[in-house]
Parts: sequence; structure tokens; C-alpha cells
Amino acid sequence: MEAWLATAGLFGGLLLAAAVAAAALAIVRAARSARESAAATANQLEGLARAQERGERVLREELAQSRRELAGQTHHLREEVGGSLRAVGETVEKRIDVLRGAVDLRLGQIQQETQKRLEEMRATVDEKLQSTLEQRLGAAFQQVSARLEAVHQGLGEMQTLAVGVGDLKKVLTNVRARGSFGEARLETLLDDTLTADQWQRQVAMRPGSAERVDAAVRMPGSDEHELWLPIDAKFPHEDYERLLDAHERGDLEAAEQASRSLENRLKQEARAIRDKYVCPPHTTDFALLFLPTESLYAEVLRRPGLFDSLRRDYNVTLAGPTTLLAILGSLQMGFRTLAIQKRSQEVQQLLGAVKTQFGKFGDLLAGVQKKLDEASNKIGEASAKSRYIERRLNQVQELPASEAAALLPEELDPEV
Repeated sequence: MEAWLATAGLFGGLLLAAAVAAAALAIVRAARSARESAAATANQLEGLARAQERGERVLREELAQSRRELAGQTHHLREEVGGSLRAVGETVEKRIDVLRGAVDLRLGQIQQETQKRLEEMRATVDEKLQSTLEQRLGAAFQQVSARLEAVHQGLGEMQTLAVGVGDLKKVLTNVRARGSFGEARLETLLDDTLTADQWQRQVAMRPGSAERVDAAVRMPGSDEHELWLPIDAKFPHEDYERLLDAHERGDLEAAEQASRSLENRLKQEARAIRDKYVCPPHTTDFALLFLPTESLYAEVLRRPGLFDSLRRDYNVTLAGPTTLLAILGSLQMGFRTLAIQKRSQEVQQLLGAVKTQFGKFGDLLAGVQKKLDEASNKIGEASAKSRYIERRLNQVQELPASEAAALLPEELDPEV
């Protein structure tokens, strides 16, 4: 066994030595073939280098020959192009000279035509300017004349207005005239709002008294006796003017004094109105104190507590033009309501008469319905008899149309 192992080991060593020897032999052969290939490659490279040198030498010679030929051709071409350019330049110069002459000639003609047209336009413009200037001046003079005439008319109207203002100032400085102004203003508002039978002027409120109020409105809703709303117009012009002057001067003390004077004056007037004109049941339990201008009414309302004081202490209510229109409008609605109430009774009587006549009309319709039912029954009976006759006639033989027409003609003689 050991001998066999030794033999196997020896055999393995021999095999390994043979393999190494074979590998070394292969390497040597590869190195030899590589040296041979390198030598062959070196010979080829040397041949290629010599061929490249010959090619470069031939190429340099051909390039030099081409350069010499190109230089000759370029010199010849330069000479030809120079000659052509000189010829073209001479031709262009000649044409430019001809064109310059034609342009100068045309410019001269255009200049002459332009000057001629400018002269014509200048003459036309001068003529139009002259006519336009004359028209404008004429229109301006007419406008100035019209304005001057309007100014003269305005001056005349201003003079008339100044006279009217003077008359108004005289009216306002006169106590009686001021009262007439307030009454006229009051009557105008009453005429514009109420009808003639709804108010009266200068009415005695207390029976047997000679004191008469400026105007009184007949209150609606009373049939037993007339109930009046007294309205008295007041215009404390002096106190109001003093108040306005104090406000314009900026004098607060004088303005306060004038305002107190105006308040006292209105309280006196309210007391007089209450004593003279408030007399229930002939009048309402209050009266109206009418101030004819809104500015005066607004100034009075500025006094704190004055409006409520007059109404509470004297049963007098202040009213300006706008306030009076509102009060009269509400009274007008009362008049309309009363008229509607009066007419409602007439409408009720008319509806009663219509109801009576409508009952008679219902009876008449019932009689007509009865007659119609009787006629309908008669028509039903006639229809039944017609069907019976038709059934009986179905058993009779029909005659020809000509014989039937001869026996029963369509148009009968009216005399038959």
C-alpha cells in the first residue's frame, strides 16, 4: 500500500513536471512568434514611413505647382475685374450726369408749379379770410348789440325790482300792511288747499263778540252746530329784523335780547288769540298762530321750549307755511272721509233698491225656466213621435225622385 502511494506520488510529480515543461515550451514558442511578429511589424512600419515621405514630397510639389498656377490666374482675374469696374464706373458716371440733368430740369418745373399754386392758394386764403373776418365781425357786433340790449333790459328789470323792493320795504315797515301781508299769505294757502265752503275769512268766534279772526276752517263731523278752527296770522317784523341785524354783526348779547323780545311778543299774541278766538264748543280747544315766512318760523323754533309753552299755556300752536299745509292736508282727508260716510248711506239705499229689483228678476228667471222646461218637454214628445213615424214609414216603398218631387215639391206655392 505504501509502495503504491509512493508510486502514485511519483507519478503525480512527473505529471506536474511534464505540465510545467509544456507550459514553458508554449511560452518560449509564443515569445519567438512575438519577436517574429514584432520584426515583421517594424519592417512594415519602416516601409509605411518611407511611403509617407514620398507621398508628402509629391504633395508638396503639387501644392507648390497649384499655388503658382492660382497666383497667375488670380493676377489675370484681377486685371479683368479692374477693367470691368473701370468700364462700369464710367458708364455709371455718364448715367448719373444724365439723371442729374433730368432731375434739375424736373425740380425747376416743380418749383415753378409750386410757386404758381402757392400764389393761387395765397389769393384764395386772403379772399376767404377777408370774407370770414367780415362775417365774424358782423356776427360779433350783432351779439354785442344783443347783449347790450339784454343788459339794458336787465337794468330796466332791476330798476323795476328795486322799486318793488322799496314798495315791499314800505309794506313791511307799516304795521297794518304787514298784517295784510300775513293775511294774504294765509288766504293763498287756504285757497290752494281747501274748497270755498270749507273755510271762511273774518269770522266771529265768540257769539256777540266783534272780534274776528283772520281765517277759520270749518271742522268736519259735526251736524248740530258749526265747529271752527281759528287761524290768526302774525308777522313781528321789527323784532325779527333786530335779531337778524344782531346775527349779522355777531353781537351775541343783542341777538339774545332780540330773541327774548320776539319770544315775549309771540306770547302776548298767543294770549290775545286765546282770549279772543278760543271758545269751545263753538271752536276747537286750540288755535293756530300762522307765521308767514319759513325763516321766521325756524327762528322761533330755535327758542328752547317756546313751541311747547305756547301750546301748553295758551292752547296756541305755531305754524309756518309748510306746517300749515300739512295740517290743512290732514283736514282735507277728514273732509273726504266725511263725504264718503255721507255717500255710504246713499249707496246703502241704492243697494237695497237693487236687492228688491234683483228679487223680482229672480222670479222672472224662474218663470222663464218653467217655460223652457215646458218647451223642452214638448220637443221631447215631438221627437218621440218623429221616431215613431219614421219607423212606420220604413215599411212603405220609396218612389222615384221625379215622382216624389211632383207630389211634394220643394218650394210650395204660398197661396196654396
